[in-house]
Amino acid sequence: MGEVGSPVPFRQFVLKVHSRCNLACTYCYVYQGPDQSWRKRPARVPEDTMRRTAERIAEHVSAHGLRAIRVDLHGGEPLLAGPAALIGYARTVREALPDDCAVAVSVQTNGTLLTADALRRLASAGLTIGLSVDGGSARLNHRRVDHAGRSSWPAVRRAAGLLAGAPAAYGGILCTIDVDTDPADVYRSLVALAPTSLDFLLPYGNWSEPPPGIGPFAGPAGRVARAVPYGEWLARVFDLWWDSSPGSRPPVPVRLFGEIVALLLGAASRSESVGLSPLAVVVVDTDGSVQRIDSLKSAYAGAPDLGMDVFRHDFDEALNHPRTVAAQRRGLATLCQGCRRCPVVGVCGGGRYTDRYVDGSGFDHPSVYCADLEHLIRHIGDRLRRTVGSAPVTRY
Repeated sequence: MGEVGSPVPFRQFVLKVHSRCNLACTYCYVYQGPDQSWRKRPARVPEDTMRRTAERIAEHVSAHGLRAIRVDLHGGEPLLAGPAALIGYARTVREALPDDCAVAVSVQTNGTLLTADALRRLASAGLTIGLSVDGGSARLNHRRVDHAGRSSWPAVRRAAGLLAGAPAAYGGILCTIDVDTDPADVYRSLVALAPTSLDFLLPYGNWSEPPPGIGPFAGPAGRVARAVPYGEWLARVFDLWWDSSPGSRPPVPVRLFGEIVALLLGAASRSESVGLSPLAVVVVDTDGSVQRIDSLKSAYAGAPDLGMDVFRHDFDEALNHPRTVAAQRRGLATLCQGCRRCPVVGVCGGGRYTDRYVDGSGFDHPSVYCADLEHLIRHIGDRLRRTVGSAPVTRY
């Protein structure tokens, strides 16, 4: 994994369906962040952009002989476009693809607009629905409010109930961590919503705009001892998860923990958050612009931009763009010198590319979550070794 290697074809296509949102979450990197390009884009993706995007995806699939891809319908809030638009976009992509390529289509929603009828229609069309929520109570979701400052929780609770009753269509829960909350309270309240899976997302931050609770810093040079609130928060949740069903699999898969355990046991990563495996993700906005991973908007205005769109460029051009290579090709050779020397780099992978940014010097730095990730990885490694005994666990 020391070499960068050849570009890996895109296998995950994040397609923006609606560029606006009916919530005003206080931590949102899109609407509260430095990149306000959403204001210039169409609120809803036009049909000609859908068709051209589908054709470009099909070209890429055929050119690289792909047998399976993933399509994520995002926003803003995608349900602002209505279920018919989501189903139509999915159908357009499916009809364009070669017969031997399978496609999994998901919708990531804040849940406030999900109705029983919308869920039935989306599920019947073969779409799964992921729910973004900060916990299983109004108190834990106090940051997720509408534009008038009203709580989104009553509508989200209804959506969670609907999804719990349709597990085949339930894509799980995505929760952004708030270190001011009790991790046990958050975890248990989320499990009570009966999700098919959970994932915990570190808030997007960087050395110039550090996340809540772990800054400010003078800079990323060296390995400076500091508090690890996110590492400790996640380690507490890991213990609850790991100990939840002794002798059997935990009842709810947690993606971040599963990835770290797999990496410690020698498997490859499948996540942006950890590991050294190449990422294969591209974003298409409502105007057809082709972009790098969306989270880069948290660094500076224009960070995801490639100057490309589906009308003038194919995905191979985007794949080979130097900025794509920098953000999405991974391996030891792509990391800064400090990361390459780190004993947990094979599991951490340098963390998310977005979190390495320093204003004026770019992304060639450790993650702003470096210490937190090391704390979590060592904690999981210690628990895993105590559990599996002599089985091969990566040592550091």
